[in-house]
This record gives sequence, C-alpha cells and structure tokens, in this order.
Amino acid sequence: MVDTLLGGVLPRHAETAVTDALADTRVVLINGARQSGKGTLVRKIAKGKAGEWRDLDVSLVRQGATADPDGFVDFPDLMVIDEIQRAPDLLLAIKAQVDADPRPGRFLLTGSSRLLGLRGLPDTLPGRVETIELWPFAQGEIDGTPDGFVDSVFGEGAALRHTSTTTRSDYAERIVRGGFPEAVARTNARRRQHFLDSYVGDLIARDVSRLSEIERITEMRKLVRLLAARSGQLLVGNTLAHDLGLSTSTAYRYLGLLEEVFLIKRIPAWSRNLSNRVTATPKIAFVDSGVAANLLGADARGLVRPDGAIGPLLEGFVLMELARQLTWSEERVELFHYRTKDKVEVDAVLENRQGRVVGVEVKASSTVRPEDFRGLRHLADRLGDDFVVGIVLHTGTQTIPFGDRMRAMPVSSLWEVGG
Repeated sequence: MVDTLLGGVLPRHAETAVTDALADTRVVLINGARQSGKGTLVRKIAKGKAGEWRDLDVSLVRQGATADPDGFVDFPDLMVIDEIQRAPDLLLAIKAQVDADPRPGRFLLTGSSRLLGLRGLPDTLPGRVETIELWPFAQGEIDGTPDGFVDSVFGEGAALRHTSTTTRSDYAERIVRGGFPEAVARTNARRRQHFLDSYVGDLIARDVSRLSEIERITEMRKLVRLLAARSGQLLVGNTLAHDLGLSTSTAYRYLGLLEEVFLIKRIPAWSRNLSNRVTATPKIAFVDSGVAANLLGADARGLVRPDGAIGPLLEGFVLMELARQLTWSEERVELFHYRTKDKVEVDAVLENRQGRVVGVEVKASSTVRPEDFRGLRHLADRLGDDFVVGIVLHTGTQTIPFGDRMRAMPVSSLWEVGG
C-alpha cells in the first residue's frame, strides 16, 4: 500500500465523512495541513460532479475572486474552491448563494489554515457548513489495519488484548517516516529529508507569513526547532520566549500561527477538580512525527541508541495517532494530558461524553515496571467507577496485566486492534 500512496490511496475515514457530508450539507470544508492529500481526496469525490474547480493559489483565479466575489461563486452545481483561506471574502458570497438555493452539496472547499475554521466560518456560515479535518496518514491507513483502539478500549476496557510483532526499531522507522503521502512514498531517507526540509521552509515562508506579518522569520525557524525538541512535553511559553529573545506575547502569537497551519497541536490539560495542585499547562505535539524528527536531525538508527531521543518523539507520535482516531471513532472522546505540581502525570487522558476516562502512558522501553503505573493509579483512585482502564503503551510485543484495570500493551495496538 505504501508504494501506491501517491497514486490515489486516500484517507479512508475522511473519504466517507466528506461523501456523507455532501449528501446533506450545503457547504463542506476540508481543512488540514498542506501535502496531506486534500487535492487527491477532492478530485476523487468530485469526479463527475463538479462543474467548476477554482484554485486560489493561482494568481489570476485569486484576482477574479477578489474583484467579483458574487460573480465568482454564481454557479448552479457543485463548485470546488481550493485553498479558500486565500480569499476569505468569498465566504459572504457563498453564504448568499446557499441561502438563496439551500440544496445540499453546493460547495466543496479546502483550506490549509485553521484560521479559517476558527475565525471566519462561525461568523459567516453558521448551520450551513460542515468542517472535516484532514491529517497526514494514520498508521492504520498506511498499513491497511483497523485503527480502532479508541472504540475498542472504551468498549472492552481491561479485557482488551493484543500481541504485536512490531519491534522498537520498527517504531523508530515509523516515527522518522511520519504520515505525509510524499514522505511515506520516498523510501530513500535522504530524499525524504529533502521533502521535509522543504515542507517546513515553505510553510513558514509562505503560509505563516500570509497569515500574519512576521517581523523575525529567523526566530520563527528557531522556535520550530525548539518545539521539535520539546515534542510530547509541557509547553511553557515564558521559557520559550526567554530562549528566543522574544516577548511572551510574541512567542504565544507565533505558537498560535504554527497551530493554525497544522504544524503543531496543543494538548490541553485535564482536570475534574481532583486536586488544586493540577497544572493547566498544555502539552505540545507535532502533527507529523517525521517533521519533528527531521528538525532534530534524528534518523531511525540513532533513535534506538541508548542516548537517542525516541522517548519524547514516541510520545508525540502516540498523541497524534490518538488525535487522528478521535476524528472518526464512534465513541465521542476528547484528548487531554494530566499533570500535578507534584509531578504525578498521565501522558494522555481520553474522556467520553459520559465522563468515563481511559488513561494512557507511553514508554519507549520494551520492559514495563509497576512504578510506570503511578499516574494511572492516581487517576483510578480518584475517579472510581468512572475510570475504565489504565494502559502503558510499550515497545514490547505482549499485553500484560498489572493489577485491577491496569494493562501494559504494545504501541501498535493503536492501529492494529478494532474492527
């Protein structure tokens, strides 16, 4: 399957979601990182349906949209508009069109900036648009495996079991590969590094600069490298600002921009007022582990050495695999992390709408010890029956019980369990 990614293999969950949305929603927006497959997805879905395809990255097309927004979108059938954030004034014109003709499936939009979803659409198209986020490929989409961990763990709890053949070296390979279709298809490591270098460089010079006037591009590039070194760790803005020689407000503005273009994701802290010593500081994860590893100059062989950086990168990798699954799981779940001022922590906290909680710890070792469950037991003691199970994901091969509602499981359970 890896060899055919660039030939049209699509994120299977997103394809279904977009098709369903077009059937009953007037405007569908596919929002996500550049190079994540939005164009391939839209071309397949819109084949035979779209009478008009407008790419706003093309200067002439963009000028037409700006000069006459109403005329630009005046079309009776499905219109595809690529990179809609390049001409946000079109949104008011689209609103007028779909209010006059409320048939479903009028517009299929793509965007490479969360800025559009968070600031433009709520004021412009409430009740008229469905937004679907498209991430780089999940591991199960690359391998053709179920990607059903979230639903399975809430359904089966401590009864969930899995045996893996994936080795620690395999996990390192997956981390440095990441999930961008172009990077996955490049089996030559040096060629993949060239792609990832260009991706980050172009993102900063092109998309980030378009979203906001960046006074200090050099500091933005340095910030990206600092964040890669902190993947899976707490995001302390004051410390970053000091390291960069920026004001705290500027550092936070830059962080917001990087999140808006889908380079990073902030994982919020979880609390149910279990303790007044719970920290509110979010964690940072790179949307694509391959980008983070490349920024650090890490290769698969180096990651598995005794002094390798596999631990933090593996945690960020796991957090993003979980985040992807939440976009298609039947169970409606939110992702958090948990940490107290006494440094009791849980890497990932999954909470469903009924308040039931699954705790996940990530260990880069194939050996799991009882003390690795410290944070999970802390949560279990305080949540009682609301605590479903605590799982330590490790790089070994077996599921091992560690007491009541506590299990050690292979990391590959994330994409190999479920149905």
